[in-house]
Amino acid sequence: MRADPGALGRLIVASSTAPVSLSRELIALRAARELAPGSVVNLGIGLPTLVAGFVEAADGIRFQAENGILGYSGISDSDFDADLINAGGQPVDLLAGASFFDTADSFAMIRGGHIDAAVLGGLQVSARGDLANWYVPARGGGSVGGAMDLAVGARTLIIAMAHVTREGEPRIVEVCDYPLTAERCVDVIVTDLAVIDVTARGLSLRETAPGVSVEEVGAWTGAALDTSGPVREMSL
Repeated sequence: MRADPGALGRLIVASSTAPVSLSRELIALRAARELAPGSVVNLGIGLPTLVAGFVEAADGIRFQAENGILGYSGISDSDFDADLINAGGQPVDLLAGASFFDTADSFAMIRGGHIDAAVLGGLQVSARGDLANWYVPARGGGSVGGAMDLAVGARTLIIAMAHVTREGEPRIVEVCDYPLTAERCVDVIVTDLAVIDVTARGLSLRETAPGVSVEEVGAWTGAALDTSGPVREMSL
């Protein structure tokens, strides 16, 4: 079932460590608008799974899961069926013509460049598009999952995440100091404050969240940010 953007339009939350910012649902809504109609998309665990709720059936987008599903439409509201789950263990609704296969075939799709886009969460993204999203040194642990394969195998990589940590530290940095998932892999960053493109020249600010200024985005970004081009307010 597609989420109601009208209701979600009110989900703008205040933070003690950053400007007024978008909710997780609105980050997912904005990330969903980066997906091309008819594309095959893999969604990472956590915030990215919310993206499926903002895709129109008419767009013909098919979601792929690393555990061996192609053609699910989103998280299921029906009773839990252990045979119909995504890689994160969540029940999913299937589209007509959905298919199942083993993990080896699933990762062959990913590594072979057959996934049009992946939406993953992030811990840090560097100025040149390096991604760190699997290990937090302060916690002493983490799990790679399929992130390394998706980061380098998907044709387009979209990172959906909070712009800063709970402690107010930028997640977008000049150089990642967390262990990397992959180098030079990120194409677009969607956060609660902005949409930023990763280009050959560095980070380019494309949009700001409602109520957030260009200057505020720059202040909460730990890397150089090109604001010379047209910067518009997100339409949600």
